[in-house]
Amino acid sequence: MADMEEHEFHTADSGASETFPMQCSALRKNGFVMLKGRPCKIVEMSTSKTGKHGHAKVHMVGLDIFTGKKCEDICPSTHNMDVPFVKREDYQLMDISDDGFLTLMGDSGDLREDLKVPDGDVGVQLKTDYDAGREILCTVLKSCGEEVVIAVKNNTALEKTN
Repeated sequence: MADMEEHEFHTADSGASETFPMQCSALRKNGFVMLKGRPCKIVEMSTSKTGKHGHAKVHMVGLDIFTGKKCEDICPSTHNMDVPFVKREDYQLMDISDDGFLTLMGDSGDLREDLKVPDGDVGVQLKTDYDAGREILCTVLKSCGEEVVIAVKNNTALEKTN
């Protein structure tokens, strides 16, 4: 009988996948897809005609949903591509710490303090609005184990009326 120690199994998560397969020809512009291992929003798609060897090819251009970087890929239309699960949630901004972490409150009243002020224009807008004393809603995008604030807007429901 073989030693049991030869068969060690390690699990890192609950087994829930961060992506699901979808046939390339079923993907649509403004949808999401994994390109070069990154979750992207499809901004351009074109299909080439079927060649003498059979498959029509789909050319996709996508923008990384977290960094905004452009990614491209070409895939036979009958092949499957990975599509990321993308969750979008709004949080009310409560505070910004000295080290740049946001204190956000969800709809259920739960607080979270694990996200930083985003880089670029969104971060600048967030700080400007916060410093001006505005009530701010932060839209957080979550996919493939990453989360980032992708948009901010004034929470007009909470604006003080004078």
